[in-house]
Amino acid sequence: MSTTIQTEYLIIGAGIIGLGIARSIIAKIPNAKVIIIEKEDNLAKHSSGRSSGVLHAGFYYTADSLKAKFSVDGNKTLTEYCEKNNLPISKIGKLVVATNETELSGLEELERRGRINGCTVQLIDEKEVSEIDPNAKTFQKALWSPKTSTIDPIAICKSLANELITKGVQIIYNCAYIEKASESKNSASIKTSIGIIEANKLINTAGLYSDKIAKDYGWSQDYSIVPFKGLYLKYTKNKTDIKTNIYPVPNLNHTFLGVHFTKTVDGTIKIGPTATPAFWRGNYTWNSNFKLNELTQILSLESKLFLKNSFGFRDLAFEEMKKYSKKYLISLTSKIVKNLDPNGFTEFSRPGMRAQLVNTRTLEMIMDFIIEGDKTSVHILNAISPGFTCSLPFADYVVENYVLNK
Repeated sequence: MSTTIQTEYLIIGAGIIGLGIARSIIAKIPNAKVIIIEKEDNLAKHSSGRSSGVLHAGFYYTADSLKAKFSVDGNKTLTEYCEKNNLPISKIGKLVVATNETELSGLEELERRGRINGCTVQLIDEKEVSEIDPNAKTFQKALWSPKTSTIDPIAICKSLANELITKGVQIIYNCAYIEKASESKNSASIKTSIGIIEANKLINTAGLYSDKIAKDYGWSQDYSIVPFKGLYLKYTKNKTDIKTNIYPVPNLNHTFLGVHFTKTVDGTIKIGPTATPAFWRGNYTWNSNFKLNELTQILSLESKLFLKNSFGFRDLAFEEMKKYSKKYLISLTSKIVKNLDPNGFTEFSRPGMRAQLVNTRTLEMIMDFIIEGDKTSVHILNAISPGFTCSLPFADYVVENYVLNK
């Protein structure tokens, strides 16, 4: 007969948000009993570990958003964390470049947002661009962000996990959430693959499955996750051909930043990502983690988005499908760099999955972080990019406003 495990705080998901929330709880209540459960055999197997590795500066987001609230502080906090713990960080900055006169207004808007949000950003001319990266190509002006860096997401997650374990936090791997077992005014019990776990407070940071778990507790009534698969194409010819991260001016009406150059902490140059609508939550490859019920539910929602072309979903789907062609994907980069050998792009990185929340009633894409909950359970429903950058101050916010004060 299995024994019920009891704890004060139970966190579902050992990604960067779950680890950050555990860290914040222990910082405020050092003797708290905290358990993190993870369905995989190790941490950060999904969104956190498949992140682009970019530590964003915070100039993309409107001042009234939680993204703006936490990205600048998050950049500073994670930079300091990497330096303190001798973790890889590459402080190479970011250029946002324009391809025509129309896009100059977009650069000005990004600079305006950045200054309101407290970012270090500057509009610079073509000569200054060439001094930063001779290969970057822009029309008249570009936005320079010196605080943008690249980091190793898995190294950060492992460091946080080791820190938590030394402070008494228990991380249980190969422990999958199955269903809600019971709930009272003072506790919540869940059925897992290893048995029943009961907690005074349940905190759902399950990423791609956060909405499904939330629905078990009466939350996420108007929301569902639509997964988008992202791929990067690696440039393996010469690591010195690109000096910094180079981005186009984005479409500010949605959260995708367009095909760009990222230079990772080990100097690898890659372009991407794609943002292809996926058909189930673990749809990394054509048959991986297939679940028929997810296929049915997600296809139904995506069909509605496609027919209505909500937030340009139909246009986005057609455009993203074209990016499976290496030739097409590479052609997009010719607008933002001067010279790069097309034959230098030789392999795709492992795919990632973006857990994008959609309002099922209005068919709108949710642009900001969403948290719902009550005294017994808290659900992080939307922690999309720059979720990794924002993770530590965002975790403090969740703990202070939803975990300890309800």
